[in-house]
Amino acid sequence: MKRTLRTTVLTVGALIAALGLPAGAAHADTTPRIDLRVLVVSDGGPSTDAIAAELAAAGTPYTRIDLTQSGRTVIDADFLADTVDGRPRARFQAVVLPNDNPFPAGSAEMAALAAYEQTYDIPQVDAYTYARPEAGLQYPIHGGYSGSIDGTRAEVTAAGKSGPFGYLDGAVPFEDNDPAIGESYAYLSKPVAGADFTPYVQAAIPGQPAKGTLVGEYRHDGRRELVVTFVYNQYQQQFRLLARGIVEWMTGGVHLGASRNYFSVHVDDVFAADDRWNSELNCTPGDVDCTDPDATPDPIRMTAGDVDHAVDWQDSKNFTLDFAYNGAGSVDHREDNNGTDALADRLIARRGEFRWINHTYSHPFLGCVQDTTVVPWKCATDADGSTRWMSRNDISDEIATNRVWGQSAGLPLVNAELVTGEHSGMKVLPQQPEDNPNLALALDDNDITWLGSDNSREPAQRQVGPATTVPRYPMNVFYNAGRAAEQVDEYNWIYTGRAQGGSGICEDNPATTTCLAAPLDATTGYADHIVPLETRIALGHVLANDPKPHFIHQSNLAEDRIAYPVLDGVLDGYEALFAEDTPVVNPRMRDIGSELRRRADWQDALRAGEITAHRIGGTVTVDAPDGLAVPATLPTGTTLAGAAFGEAYAGAVSGWTPSTGTPLALTLPASAAAPADADSEPAPATGPAPKTRVPTGVTDPVSHTADG
Repeated sequence: MKRTLRTTVLTVGALIAALGLPAGAAHADTTPRIDLRVLVVSDGGPSTDAIAAELAAAGTPYTRIDLTQSGRTVIDADFLADTVDGRPRARFQAVVLPNDNPFPAGSAEMAALAAYEQTYDIPQVDAYTYARPEAGLQYPIHGGYSGSIDGTRAEVTAAGKSGPFGYLDGAVPFEDNDPAIGESYAYLSKPVAGADFTPYVQAAIPGQPAKGTLVGEYRHDGRRELVVTFVYNQYQQQFRLLARGIVEWMTGGVHLGASRNYFSVHVDDVFAADDRWNSELNCTPGDVDCTDPDATPDPIRMTAGDVDHAVDWQDSKNFTLDFAYNGAGSVDHREDNNGTDALADRLIARRGEFRWINHTYSHPFLGCVQDTTVVPWKCATDADGSTRWMSRNDISDEIATNRVWGQSAGLPLVNAELVTGEHSGMKVLPQQPEDNPNLALALDDNDITWLGSDNSREPAQRQVGPATTVPRYPMNVFYNAGRAAEQVDEYNWIYTGRAQGGSGICEDNPATTTCLAAPLDATTGYADHIVPLETRIALGHVLANDPKPHFIHQSNLAEDRIAYPVLDGVLDGYEALFAEDTPVVNPRMRDIGSELRRRADWQDALRAGEITAHRIGGTVTVDAPDGLAVPATLPTGTTLAGAAFGEAYAGAVSGWTPSTGTPLALTLPASAAAPADADSEPAPATGPAPKTRVPTGVTDPVSHTADG
């Protein structure tokens, strides 16, 4: 039911009284309750949607009001605040607006928000606003700049580093993925003389030695605003770098939800060999779809030297790779080489340097029985037309035999983890639209609880019998390439048109995001195009609080070792952007699965309205269902039942704690005292900000999507 607008006839003083805190001495006697929920007021633009996406990913509760929708909730004093058990309550701990004032001139809604923010010291984020005196900044025409800042290197100021953006090392590079498309538009200017304005992120004003503000805090009339003067979407690197700080600023570092920057890499087919791409046949001999009678498999397999290189690389990056292994690869190699296998000997000797995952013994296809007499293959059927499936016993033997082989080799295994060859056994469209019904039974036989899946096919977790899937991002570093030239040749064939000798996939599916206008140079194409693109996609996942692992193959660590430039790009790029207290988190498969599952449980509880949380002074209270893990981010020194809460990360502490069905009471440190109330009345709200410009590259992300 639509709310009536009651504030239109109230004075500013009456607005404050209506918000629950009486003026005068009684004001100081009551500590208000602040609910841990953010109000996001959207105009349908990408910037407010980006902040909402950041809150959602972290698990931070928020309420969204879309100003473009008819019949929407009206923002008034009753909507913003009330009284609970005789105590004034602010329903929202922060407000996000599209700009500093998105309402018509003289708006009662903006007046209600201004009074609410002053009364309860609620911060406001101006998601993307024009630089103007009402936001504490000079108009850009007065020595500032309005226009594209694609490719600009912005910097966090000293105040930003000591404040909400302290997790950054300093640089905030703005993307320029496509010179033909505008991706970042900004207003750069200086604070108005005499304004209480603190710049947090600045960039050089073109043609001048001076710098202009991109993000800063404006204090005025008993209110605080975080003023952002550049446009962004949720996928752009510059937003992902600053998103954590925006949330920490608006919540004062006290909020439900938690986030980390994750990066894990699975290397499939270890001990085995991968067949090589044939640039003349444009297929991979040994693959079921490469039916040319002249096709002869040409295997790519790591060497002992590649193992030593992997160990040295890990040590230099303080990073651990996950090796998904096939024991038959070594057994077969020894049979063909008089009992010797230098690779296996070195891997086993250095087994403690890596994490290990069961990848089945001989890497067979565990789904339907494949009929390879046709291209593409199809599922074989019995006489009655029913699908022929690999049996439960055969699947179970593949899992169990590989486990026993690994145990005999002393590999430090987690027996509950499994990645099947090609993620087979699970549905594969279009040929196999359902799981092999025998897969779940075999998983149960072998106590498998975590099962790797392909994120490009199934991005959501699901159950397969007793196992929960762990979606993995495929890197576009091909399994059948050990050399850079092979990678480029196959990449050219896949992503160019038929007239250029390519597969035509881009003609058949224009939505493909890696299409090429012309073939890449065989010598330079890998380093100049593929590596930067794959680095950007993977780093985008890292910066998006996404724990899903990436996967490559052992062939990519052999010969030219083509995986390392991408992995270096991600890790070196990350190190250049973040402070030491914000390291990359490198979890193994079961821990990733647990993180994804408890996130899903938390989101279900939020949607069901089962979570309430609030702050009164220095105490945060959370009500949640019994057994539900509760995520929170709080100041360093916070305690729960007298014990330190959470783990240190990005200048705060955060983590999960199980609810017992009774309220959780967390005690904030003295340094995080409750915000002081303000007694002065807010100035009347000004008119709406001028319309801000949104370039094409912001409404339509350039070069890659959320899934790469």
